[in-house]
Amino acid sequence: MLALLRRRPAFRRLFAAHAVSRAGDAFNTVALVVLVLRLTGSGAGVAATVAFEIVPFLLLGPVAGLVVDRWPRRDVMVVADLGRAGLAALLALSHGSVGLAYAVAFGLSTGSLLFNPAASALVPDTVEEDELVEANAGLWSVAVMAQIVLAPTAGAVIAAFGVGPAFAVNAASYVVSAALLWRLRVPAPASRPSLEDIPPGIEGACPPEPPVGPPRGWPGVWAGLSAVRADPLLTRLAVVQALAALSAGATSGLLVVLAADWLDVGPSGFGALLAAIGVGAAAGPLLLRRRIRPGHPAWLFGPFALRGGVDLLLAAVSSPLVAGGALLLYGVGTSTGMVAYQSTLQTAVPAGVRGRAFAFYDVMWNGARLASLGVGGLLAAAIGIRAVYLAGGLLLLAAAAVGLQSTVRRPNSSALCSSNSS
Repeated sequence: MLALLRRRPAFRRLFAAHAVSRAGDAFNTVALVVLVLRLTGSGAGVAATVAFEIVPFLLLGPVAGLVVDRWPRRDVMVVADLGRAGLAALLALSHGSVGLAYAVAFGLSTGSLLFNPAASALVPDTVEEDELVEANAGLWSVAVMAQIVLAPTAGAVIAAFGVGPAFAVNAASYVVSAALLWRLRVPAPASRPSLEDIPPGIEGACPPEPPVGPPRGWPGVWAGLSAVRADPLLTRLAVVQALAALSAGATSGLLVVLAADWLDVGPSGFGALLAAIGVGAAAGPLLLRRRIRPGHPAWLFGPFALRGGVDLLLAAVSSPLVAGGALLLYGVGTSTGMVAYQSTLQTAVPAGVRGRAFAFYDVMWNGARLASLGVGGLLAAAIGIRAVYLAGGLLLLAAAAVGLQSTVRRPNSSALCSSNSS
């Protein structure tokens, strides 16, 4: 990873901005939950915060993807950072209203909705294609490690000084990120041929890409969806992601209930379970990055089978020690699957529609995740928390089964596009 950072100055700047921003997010995540819990005194109030973070993806996701593809992605990221800095600073100065907290949660999520697809779409412009897995592994690992290391620090800061300084740290992180990105210089991506230029029926063929700027309105949004629909593997990935989100929304959101009702551990035990997931998520890409193959079904969909098995084990075994070890593997599966997913989209989707493709998957994931939270809560109340993890495990195994039916993507699909365009 250090060699990649030395070789690629543009990626080094993008990586630094990402790391600083994620560090601030760790403070914000803890401070926002603590603030809302203090103001409302209820778990329902905290759950509403999650809803306000998800809703922007459902309302604005397609439009955000079009913005990412129409405007220079670096500029989109800088504007998103500065907007989020202002919102975080607002909560640092005034944090006595739950309405303001919800509004800021909505606004910060909207900024992330612009920032994240732009960053994901920009990575292939800063490294070579054969460096994508290492780049994505580094970005993922630094985000997870920031959460593991800085979340407890944020808790200590809040306990000593209140939530204001924690929100101030988050605001400052966005300003630093914007300053780093402002000097980011990347070459303009090369255009690719239209779908008509590629022989039909070839998996990995390039979807249509607008030559300069995408069309306005819904035709522009549809171009991003067409990029996914034109590729059998990406279409299958969309189905698999929806099934996985229907599982993960409930199981991740209700882990605290599993810890209390089934594993019989208190807050410290719950924290240890979260730490186990984090350690696995940080270690996975670092240990396996040289083996991950973008577009290969085993790496794209195999992790869902691993996570499904973990959920079934959690539903069956009440030992906190076994649960911790299983969640360590769950973290490995989550992180390696995410690196494979990011690298696959960056390789398979043309640069001109890449932002819309990432936004499409974000919308789909968060919509299914929101439905999962609602259904999972009802299922836990009616039958018990073990039923949630049993259903979640079966959904993940189904997702893996659907995905593993696909064929292996031909390597270096972008080279195919280049040869067809010559």
